Amino acid sequence: MSSANGVSSCVCLHRSRVFMVRFARVLYRFLFFAGYTTFVATWLYVLRHWIGADTEHLMSVRQRWAKRLLAFAGVKVALRGEVPAFPCLLLANHRSYLDPILVLRDVHAFPVAKAELARWPIIGRGARQAGIIYLRRDQASGGVSVLKAIADVILNEGFSVLLFPEGTTSAQKNLLPMKKGAFRAAARWKLPVVPVAICFSCPEDCWVGAETFLKHAWRRFREKEIEVQLHYGPALCCPNEERLELMVRAWIEEQLSI
Repeated sequence: MSSANGVSSCVCLHRSRVFMVRFARVLYRFLFFAGYTTFVATWLYVLRHWIGADTEHLMSVRQRWAKRLLAFAGVKVALRGEVPAFPCLLLANHRSYLDPILVLRDVHAFPVAKAELARWPIIGRGARQAGIIYLRRDQASGGVSVLKAIADVILNEGFSVLLFPEGTTSAQKNLLPMKKGAFRAAARWKLPVVPVAICFSCPEDCWVGAETFLKHAWRRFREKEIEVQLHYGPALCCPNEERLELMVRAWIEEQLSI
């Protein structure tokens, strides 16, 4: 009887220690994210408005932020393929709120995001300084102004543009229906398109369904590591938007099925 009680006590003690370690880990990561991101967002504002730094320098600061943030969050990234060193339209599948940070860790790009992000107190401020294209709810995905902005960034400013054409997150191996605007822009202005496949090792890391951001982040960042593979594909050029969409879909889904 006493032996059974001793085993039960050891199990309870072990569970308590595991809980405390996980609680401390996620709390530390949340505090680091809030503090470090606030510092970087403020520094980006100072660099742009007081010092007059150019966009290239601001994106380098953002890139260092992304690398450090992912490292402190325990995100282990395995790169596959060659990161594009030329201005292009990066089209990726959408799995999680980490997706833009994962890609911006590697490239200098203007992400396309919903205009609501601009009102976020920390991230919204920093995103405006380092380069972003906002999409309003009342704009169709293929709105001329948005497509022209994408083409201008790539052709005239010399930076890449990052877009998630599914428009929402998914954990499926097959892509959701993709919005046509990005392919229309690429075909019209002859933009090089680089498909990107984001593959989390654990399906639980995909943020899908009705689970809130805070609940999902609290649950997943308790884990010691989050493993993800980032596949960069070949540059694709095609004057036909339907054909281009099929090419991008086929390449990304092939990586997701591996």
